[in-house]
Amino acid sequence: SGRGRGKPAPVFHMGKKTLKIGPELFALNRRKLVALAKHLHAQEHNLATALGVALIQGGDSAPRYCTDCENIFRQESYFAYLFGALEPGLSGAVDLRTGLAYLFVPRQDEAYAPWVGAQKSRAHYKQRFGVAEVHYTDEMVRVLGEDLQAATLHVLRGVNSDSGLPARSASFEGMSNFVVDETLLFDALAECRVVKSEAEIEVLAYVNRICSAAHVAVMQECAPGMMEYEAEARFLFECYKRGGMRLPAYTPIVASGRRAAQLHYGHAGAPNAGAMRDGELVLMDLGCEYCAYGADITSTIPVSGRFTPDQRAIYDAVLNAQLALIAAVKPGVSMKDLHHLGERHVLSGLKKAGLLVGKLDEMLRASMGAVFMPHGLGHFVGLDTHDVGGYGRGCPPRPKTPGACYLRTARTLKAGMVLTVEPAVYFIPELLSKALRKPATARFFDTQVLSRLLVIGGVRLEDDVVVTRTGCVNLTNLPRSCDDVEAVMAGAKWPREVIKANAYQASGGTLPHEPSLGESVEGIRRVRSLTDIVIEEETSQQLLAVVSPPLSFRESAVDAPPEAEPREVELRADGAVSALSADAARSVSLEETESGVA
Repeated sequence: SGRGRGKPAPVFHMGKKTLKIGPELFALNRRKLVALAKHLHAQEHNLATALGVALIQGGDSAPRYCTDCENIFRQESYFAYLFGALEPGLSGAVDLRTGLAYLFVPRQDEAYAPWVGAQKSRAHYKQRFGVAEVHYTDEMVRVLGEDLQAATLHVLRGVNSDSGLPARSASFEGMSNFVVDETLLFDALAECRVVKSEAEIEVLAYVNRICSAAHVAVMQECAPGMMEYEAEARFLFECYKRGGMRLPAYTPIVASGRRAAQLHYGHAGAPNAGAMRDGELVLMDLGCEYCAYGADITSTIPVSGRFTPDQRAIYDAVLNAQLALIAAVKPGVSMKDLHHLGERHVLSGLKKAGLLVGKLDEMLRASMGAVFMPHGLGHFVGLDTHDVGGYGRGCPPRPKTPGACYLRTARTLKAGMVLTVEPAVYFIPELLSKALRKPATARFFDTQVLSRLLVIGGVRLEDDVVVTRTGCVNLTNLPRSCDDVEAVMAGAKWPREVIKANAYQASGGTLPHEPSLGESVEGIRRVRSLTDIVIEEETSQQLLAVVSPPLSFRESAVDAPPEAEPREVELRADGAVSALSADAARSVSLEETESGVA
């Protein structure tokens, strides 16, 4: 088999040179859950309700409406986090008292064997997924009640802060025989997913490497007359062929020209069906997933292979903002502060391009940033493109100011978080018209320059970064400067050199004007030494230091700063602004106002 003696078979592997993911990734995820659940149960819950067994129900296969044609199945993310099993119809249990895990699989009628193959044995599931026992789903009452004597079943009950939709709560026939707790599991499990383990970061680095290469392949094929869906098709092909990635992480976006002013172009009503014309920019927000872990990457390139002076000016405004933001990412900095820093740099770039006139601080007070970047600066990424934990209990509330109100989290960063950094400039007619009608914002525009730039549509640059103890590592590896983009589109090799993954901090946390040429994609597996993230796996006390702070959910404000002890619940908000540049500090100290663009 080629595996070392005693080494378990991978939970997930698509053959050839694709990444092998072992059961230890999910075993650590379960241990994190047990550690945090015990802590929160002792802090928050009436001890008369005994700690019991966490029960998670996986996803079910779904037909296409009333037909017998099944949609391609994708596992429910909370279940995937704990078990890594990507088949439909499964349930899983984690005994929060002992840490042991149990998998429940449906019995398969023999009549299905000719269609889907013979059912795998329970021994197969036990060995592959590293659980204590495997049983059939029709045995759940007996196993949970008699074997495990679970006085309490802890199930998911909560609302996703991005979608507003409820998490799926486990249910089975005979569940009424148990005491069911709906208060513990959702918060604990969402919090566990905020800080990634070393093994999770390795998967995310792999996905970013493959998706980055696929973006480059699209860049080198792009030409006037090409359809947007052809670029989408090439990207998906490259991810599947190079990396075994069957599914996109989200609806692909390939928007050329003015269509790039639609933030979520690519939906069924606008299915990447436009032609890419000479002289246009094309914005490509494309990412795929592997073992349910995804990447979220956006490039913007000239269809012809060469930027016009106007395109270069707007692109550089966005690029310089992204470079400054990546340099500022470090523990102790809040996403809200980063968002305001991004707005400052974007507006400064637009002023340099001649589009805006006036004082920068006055533009910020008038919420001009939200006119051109009406979305949050970034979000967590992992098993979901917009990963969970952004606005859990105890987290800072959603900001109310224009632009920042779309942030998917306002939390303070800490080592192990993986997030996107995605500043942008859009020329959205509706927002521009509204701003031009208001004297408070209209005074900043050079309307002649604006009329010339409308055809650009939009520019967004989006990379995935992992926060380290001293800064961050960029997992995305793409040409970013205008010169590099043009060179790659003309056929130059990428990456043309390899640099150290911690190069963002090599010069004291600042970056040169030109972007780095990417991290060592082959060396990213050595992520422990590259990121300096300590992931301890042996004791509950050590595991509590891995997840986000095991704070009392009665507390509010921001996360404890990274130097705080794991059990500290006296949360402090100091230090966040001081960790930013002087420009950022001035930016975020401005009086927040509800004026400007909503």
